[in-house]
Amino acid sequence: MQSVAAIELIAHRIVWSLLFLLGVIAFQKNFRELRPAFASRRTLGLNLLSSLLLATNWTVYVWAVNTGHVIESSLGYFLVPLVNVALGYLLLHERLRSLQWIAIAFAAVGVSFLLFGVGHFPWIALTLAGTWASYGLLKKHSALGSLAGLTVETLLLFPFAGIMLLWWNHTGQGALGRVDAWHHVLVLSVGVITAIPLLLFAYGAQRIRLTTLGLLQYLSPTAQFLIGLLVYHEAFDAGRFKAYSLIWCGLILYTADGFWAQRRRLLTGAGANRP
Repeated sequence: MQSVAAIELIAHRIVWSLLFLLGVIAFQKNFRELRPAFASRRTLGLNLLSSLLLATNWTVYVWAVNTGHVIESSLGYFLVPLVNVALGYLLLHERLRSLQWIAIAFAAVGVSFLLFGVGHFPWIALTLAGTWASYGLLKKHSALGSLAGLTVETLLLFPFAGIMLLWWNHTGQGALGRVDAWHHVLVLSVGVITAIPLLLFAYGAQRIRLTTLGLLQYLSPTAQFLIGLLVYHEAFDAGRFKAYSLIWCGLILYTADGFWAQRRRLLTGAGANRP
């Protein structure tokens, strides 16, 4: 869908996602779950902020993919776990273990190498990582469930998205009525394609071990990286390989630290339960 502007694709994603989500809520008869989002100005403001972060993340990602930056967009999601740890330290005053500090240091050196060694500022990756990690931080403190939360976020964005689509249709610049039948199908399906994976992720996150979930979050950026490298043949020279390798080393250390920390908790719990 490169022929459709990224901002228009996001507007379609918001509108059709909302319609799909409202249909799911109507089927479940759970509209009452949306009420807490509008209980106070603070709650409404936090939901608006999370919706803006989500929209920014979506827009940058779609623009990056459609302009040949698939590999760098994958780097953004590789960085998310480490940015989460950094935000936890800076904003929530969480204590970091030694390996977590080392993992963050590896990632910082890798990003610095991209900037000074390759001469490329990875703004796409940093924007994707920053917006998604910040969005996750807000969701951590949200009283809404996954379905209600995503519905409220798309509902708050709907007026802007709807007005833009109506204007583009009025001026003859929008995709609807201008592209062929196959592209109409693609454009109209972006809502379902967006909502279903997010809902499945939330459903699975409640039912599998946190360690397993942590490993699964690397599947998507790995697939993105391989698509950019092997399918679209994007540039990936020796300098970028060194920088990415440093970041991947940080992720390996971060994952290993998570395994060891969970194992210690399990052993401690088992010892405490012994007679």
